[in-house]
Amino acid sequence: MLNNMTDTEEGEGGPNSQGDGNPKESSPFINSSSASDVEKSQQYDGKNMALFEEEMDNSPMVSSILSSLANYSNLPQGSKEHEEAENEEGAAPSKKKPAVKAPSLGTLMGVYLPCIQNIFGVILFLRMTWMVGIGGVFGSFIIVFMCCSTTMLTAISMSAIATNGVVPAGGSYYMISRSLGPEFGGAVGICFYLGTTFAGAMYILGAIELLLIYILPQAAIFKMEGLEGADMEAAMLNNMRVYGTIVLSFMATVVFVGVKYVNKLALVFLACVILSILAVYAGVIKTAFEPPVFPVCILGNRTLISKGFDVCAKVIERDNGTVTTKLWKIFCDSEFLNATCDEYFANNNVSEIQGIPGVSSGILAENLFGYYLEKGNFLEKRGISAMQDPDAPITNSNRYVLADITSFFTLLVGIYFPSVTGIMAGSNRSGDLRDAQKSIPIGTIAAITTTSIVYMSAVVLFGACIEGVVLRDKFGEGVDGNLVIGTLAWPSPWVIVIGSFFSTCGAGLQSLTGAPRLLQAISRDSVIPFLKVFGHGKANGEPTWALLLTASICEIGIIIASLDAVAPILSMFFLMCYMFVNLACALQTLLRTPNWRPRFKFYHWALSFLGMSLCLSLMFICSWYYAIVAMVIATCIYKYIEFAGAEKEWGDGIRGISLSAARFALMRLEEGPPHTKNWRPQIMVLVSMDSEQNVEQPRLLSLTNQLKAGKGLTIVGTSVVGTFLNNHAEAQKADQSLRKLMETEKVKGFSQVVISSNLRDGTSHLIQVGGLGGLKHNTVLVSWPRTWKQAEDNLRFRNFIEVVRETTAASMALLVPKNIAAYPSNGERFTEGQIDVWWIVHDGGMLMLLPFLLRQHKVWRKCKMRIFTVAQMDDNSIQMKKDLITFLYHLRIDAEVEVVEMHDSDISAYTYEKTLVMEQRSQILKQMHLTKNEMEREIQSITDSSRGSIRRKNPSNLQSQQSSEEPAGVSVEEKPEEESVAVSRPKQVQLIHNKNPTSPTTPTGSAATPGSAVQMTWTDKAETQAAAGHPEQGGVKDIFNMKPNQSNVRRMHTALRLNEVIMKKSKEAKLVLLNMPGPPKNRMGEENYMEFLEVLTEGLNRVLLVRGGGREVITIYS
Repeated sequence: MLNNMTDTEEGEGGPNSQGDGNPKESSPFINSSSASDVEKSQQYDGKNMALFEEEMDNSPMVSSILSSLANYSNLPQGSKEHEEAENEEGAAPSKKKPAVKAPSLGTLMGVYLPCIQNIFGVILFLRMTWMVGIGGVFGSFIIVFMCCSTTMLTAISMSAIATNGVVPAGGSYYMISRSLGPEFGGAVGICFYLGTTFAGAMYILGAIELLLIYILPQAAIFKMEGLEGADMEAAMLNNMRVYGTIVLSFMATVVFVGVKYVNKLALVFLACVILSILAVYAGVIKTAFEPPVFPVCILGNRTLISKGFDVCAKVIERDNGTVTTKLWKIFCDSEFLNATCDEYFANNNVSEIQGIPGVSSGILAENLFGYYLEKGNFLEKRGISAMQDPDAPITNSNRYVLADITSFFTLLVGIYFPSVTGIMAGSNRSGDLRDAQKSIPIGTIAAITTTSIVYMSAVVLFGACIEGVVLRDKFGEGVDGNLVIGTLAWPSPWVIVIGSFFSTCGAGLQSLTGAPRLLQAISRDSVIPFLKVFGHGKANGEPTWALLLTASICEIGIIIASLDAVAPILSMFFLMCYMFVNLACALQTLLRTPNWRPRFKFYHWALSFLGMSLCLSLMFICSWYYAIVAMVIATCIYKYIEFAGAEKEWGDGIRGISLSAARFALMRLEEGPPHTKNWRPQIMVLVSMDSEQNVEQPRLLSLTNQLKAGKGLTIVGTSVVGTFLNNHAEAQKADQSLRKLMETEKVKGFSQVVISSNLRDGTSHLIQVGGLGGLKHNTVLVSWPRTWKQAEDNLRFRNFIEVVRETTAASMALLVPKNIAAYPSNGERFTEGQIDVWWIVHDGGMLMLLPFLLRQHKVWRKCKMRIFTVAQMDDNSIQMKKDLITFLYHLRIDAEVEVVEMHDSDISAYTYEKTLVMEQRSQILKQMHLTKNEMEREIQSITDSSRGSIRRKNPSNLQSQQSSEEPAGVSVEEKPEEESVAVSRPKQVQLIHNKNPTSPTTPTGSAATPGSAVQMTWTDKAETQAAAGHPEQGGVKDIFNMKPNQSNVRRMHTALRLNEVIMKKSKEAKLVLLNMPGPPKNRMGEENYMEFLEVLTEGLNRVLLVRGGGREVITIYS
């Protein structure tokens, strides 16, 4: 049925029935052409898609894109942006990369085993037994549990992030950067990179330690035999540095030559690790019924180094006689029984204890609690008393096993934590996984569970099997130089020694392989500009430059040379990385981002916060100064990316938290208006655009910057005439122009463009709806309409007066800079000068606040502030000055104060005539907006009644008037610069009015200024287009018989007097701030209002007219 209907519709309106031959009739959509319609009808014929034909170009059918969506493959290196960037570089088709094989690794091979290999490492074999001996089983178990809990919680957060969509290869860096943004991503990515690099150094140092102490001690370049204390330690560190550098160079060469060899050997190294651990467990089981023989010699309660003697006794019975042993010879000056011996040796007995008494011996109770040592302390056996003189000097200390470092709980945490890192190994291989969203959570959590069980059981089993002094013997000096964990292994200690040596070498190679790739991924993201060079490599993509940098940083760790010193460094970087993984998960969960839909459901924001708190705590527990250094590095990288990095929009969580914080703050602001102490001008800048959508008054934004100094709200708004559908592109262009200018002028704020049928409504809409909630503007900044006297700009000045009225109605402050082009740019500096404030009426203290704000900016900083106020006849000017000085003192504003006395004076003829000219001009402007019939009737009336009057040119009938500002009428084509010039053109009619009848306020003729006859001129064209009044007003003929309005005369008088005083005092001022009079209540006197303001500010270079919002904006209280 549906098919039939579709066919019928196509038959009636399709290409097969053209009807009258009009192609538009055959098209279902008017805008489509006949040819394209034919193609679309054929393409979608029978697909029931005719209704969507027009959208098929940019909205493809679902059936055509489902296949590509479902078959999305993880990219082999980096993220999608990298591939797109490489493709855009225009590589030739022949040089394109070969097709990537489909990822095929499952959970076991792709995630579980790599995590196991990375987590089990050098610390387990070289430091675990020592940690149990120093910290005790109880303390060590707490350390292991705390560290394993941290990694488990991090793995849960990581699983949630990894299963929230497809994760391309890039692992933890990709996850964090896309969740928390490029700044956090870059900072954490660098921390993770540094952690991985130092891990490489730690593994190499571990391998060298195994080699020089347990496998081949005679290979040492700097001989340690016969040395003691600091000399022996220095020789050991120098050996580590030399051999470490050699091994690092070799490993870097292997990685450079071919990573494939490293990957192939990975399984061999993993097998070594697993075999070693199994050997330890086998040894533990064997101790239950047949403990291995590892005797430890104790003198008094001190452990002796096992080298240099064969029998643990002072003397032995031989051939019915007592014979001294090699041990006697070590502590005495001869082999005879009457020899002089070391006091401690003479006073204490020698005993031999079993180093590994076995799991059933009950030694666990003795090893439960910690035994922390100072550097140089003797390793003493608990439960044995010794006789010693506290004041006696210590001798033969090189014969005892001594503590090589001062140990404490937090040190153990820092040294141990690297042994639980490596949980990111699976997510780092996400590009090679068949189903990353399934494999990463299962594999990672299973690997952490396995390793945690091994570590926790190891702590208990070591404490239950091995004697305390042996556990605390870091290098096995008391058990013939054996690796302590090796003494427990079955069938031989060499299984552990060789296995751990190969596993540490393998882990070092893995670190040197992974770290450069991580750096390359960060470099290719272009978030850190100076790292771009490390994004390049060999032709096959191998990161050569990144490998070089990695090896250089790794060498720093080698130079440190101590495994115990390097371990806390990489702990910091890994902990910081894990902390941000937890933060990312918690933020995404709490913000309820619509895109946050992980397949892994066993996560909670509280677990993520707990993990984050644990990471932060562990950082400061390990080493507070390392923690601060790591945070400073991360903060510096963050700020660098923020200021210099490439703009990236990854839909990150930080943008989400910014939105949530903004919403919360806006809701709080809604609770009430700000207190006077918190009031600052939140400015709406109204600008006009030219035909090219460029800002006409760019200096408005310079002034805004100088007023704001980057604080508070700034909205730069403009209006575009038209409709939204037709002029949207124009509005976008205007918006871009505003943003560009704001960036140039360093104005921090928002741009807003409104499309309206006319500018008046558009401006009104901006004033009404600008801002959001409590974050609304309270001040409007608009430029003075410079060309308001021109007839074509009549609408502009009326719009300006409406803005004044609307801001008054909305209780907003208004700032009107006059001669805005003369204002300084942000780059200029005034080295001296004054900012003059003329405080005539009080409307909230804006006049006091604005100069203070301006002087915070470097342009106006050197200017002094002067405040003038006007005293009337009955005011006490001396007291006014004192009060004003006191007021400014309480306001904490430094300014000179002056009270200007303005006594009442007669209204001059100049004032009277200027008012009359203003009103006559106003009348003529009004009469230029009549219909054609009204104009014709009025012109005929004027012609009939005034023909003779117009022709008269007798000077005696003229009233002389002073008019320095303008003639009584203006030409339609008159320019503002020519306001005082009456231009005579051919065919112009000169209208000269009769002298007005004398009134009480009319000055006498003698007071008038001679030589200023007022002319009203307009062209012949103007005669036919304008110059007619409404019938009820009597027409143009009444203009010559009118007398000025008394209130207008008073206002003009005030404007002239004030202008005279201001010019006298402030002509040289860099800026004059002045109260702006209110607009007329009716619309009859709008032109007069503009004229008053012109007269008030005449002759001043820079004027800022200020109109308060009716509320106090400045206070004397703290």
